[in-house]
Amino acid sequence: MSFSIHENQAFYVPVPANREEALKIVNIFKPAFENPNSLKIGQNIKYDLIMLANYGVTLKGKMFDTMIAHYVLQPELRHGMDYLAEVYLKYETIKIEELIGPKGKKQGNMRDLAPEAVYKYACEDADVTLKLKHILEKELEKNDVKKLFEEIEMPLVPVLAYMERNGVRIDTEALKETSRHFTTRMNQIEEEVHQLAGMEFNIASPKQVGEVLFDRLKIVEKAKKTKTGQYVTSEEVLESLRGKHEIVAKILEHRGLKKLLGTYIDALPLLINPATGRIHTSFNQTVTATGRLSSSNPNLQNIPIRNEDGKEIRKAFIPDDGCEFFSADYSQIELRIMAHLSGDPHMIEAFQKGQDIHAATAAKIYKVKLEDVTREQRSKAKTANFGIIYGISVFGLAERLNVDRKEAKELIDGYFENYPDVKAYMDKSIQLAREQGYIETIFKRKRYLPDINSKNAVVRGYAERNAINAPIQGSAADIIKVAMIRIYQRFQEEGIQSKMILQVHDELNFSVLPEEKEKVQQIVISEMEAAYKMKAPLRADYGWGQNWLEAH
Repeated sequence: MSFSIHENQAFYVPVPANREEALKIVNIFKPAFENPNSLKIGQNIKYDLIMLANYGVTLKGKMFDTMIAHYVLQPELRHGMDYLAEVYLKYETIKIEELIGPKGKKQGNMRDLAPEAVYKYACEDADVTLKLKHILEKELEKNDVKKLFEEIEMPLVPVLAYMERNGVRIDTEALKETSRHFTTRMNQIEEEVHQLAGMEFNIASPKQVGEVLFDRLKIVEKAKKTKTGQYVTSEEVLESLRGKHEIVAKILEHRGLKKLLGTYIDALPLLINPATGRIHTSFNQTVTATGRLSSSNPNLQNIPIRNEDGKEIRKAFIPDDGCEFFSADYSQIELRIMAHLSGDPHMIEAFQKGQDIHAATAAKIYKVKLEDVTREQRSKAKTANFGIIYGISVFGLAERLNVDRKEAKELIDGYFENYPDVKAYMDKSIQLAREQGYIETIFKRKRYLPDINSKNAVVRGYAERNAINAPIQGSAADIIKVAMIRIYQRFQEEGIQSKMILQVHDELNFSVLPEEKEKVQQIVISEMEAAYKMKAPLRADYGWGQNWLEAH
């Protein structure tokens, strides 16, 4: 442990590996850590929260995390201490590699070093953090993001620490069953692919796949090649060729199953902590430029849910013994934010009346009554609704809907004709980004767009799409963070024993005791819907089950 109270002065307290001995030392400092009236400053303070909790210490009082402060100021840049010391203090820190060797399996452990070898590094750590706090605090003020930092990002830290410590239970038997089922299917698909190709080949080899598709079967006249002359068989390319030959869909299906097996089904059981019997994902607060959380070891934000195979994985996530799985997610939050930010009366009206927004959009575009909208019309309107938020082009929409460009153009024109304020909002966002170099979320989170005035049309187009989408996606991220903080605080205040265990995009998941069902549902839904007052009110859908799939 190392501390600094005044600049250029710091203390190092070695903590031995032996738990009992370590506890004696930690307990001396416990009153200071748990003092609610003193400010705690750290670089990646979530790590300290988790470490101290392992020794029965709860960090209390206001906190200031220099890593998060810099993330709020400059989300696109790096936030490590060495980098921050270099930028703000013009100071080069002692590198950890100098003490325990380069990263990798052979890297040593700090605990194995004598205190004399460590103290300078540890004291510098604390001193640099204190110096950075004094600078970054002024920067937060100057850039008008102090409120975002103090009211959203910092109160979220203990919530994430709590969720990481809790972890989530995994049904390993369910995964084994899925693994057997998927492996059998893969072998079957492989046989079918070989039959369709009229020969055996390695389906996992991009080179051989390319040769079969383009040399042997000649499914297109001019196939894309790499600089080395090898055929391109990426997922994107194969998706565009899906209709050319039935072998393509089979290869894609095989790849999808292989990826699910490798990334999740066979990998998740290996990540279970033997001491707790759970998976403890890390929630990363300072990674995405939009403000969204990400997660790693494992990445639970990327579990595919669009297809049935991906959904199988959710089946394996289960609540604690005797508990039920509760899942609540925001209904069409990004479209509601678009309605709110643009102030479009037609869109707001559809949400206020509780109409199906995709059907309402289809009714307007195709000029039919709401009840006469066909499934196909609704599906096209849905793609347009979400596509337009992301600044989709006529070409992009035509490709996604598999229609000609004329129909795609009519769809987009019809959309803007009926939602003129959405178009005005999009134009205004781009204009604003051009003038000030950044755009903002509802909570003043900034996204810098240095390429918005680029001479390169492709680069500029990407920045323009971000100018439209980042305030929407970023505001959705901010709103769910607010909801998480309030739910966590309510659980604490009201002595709720049920646990919030997962956050994935617009969704929160809980392990709930049967006697707390009603209470938890009431708290979660009311806090999610009240997280921010909008013209198109927030709505949360929910479900219960014995696992994540059932509840969702």
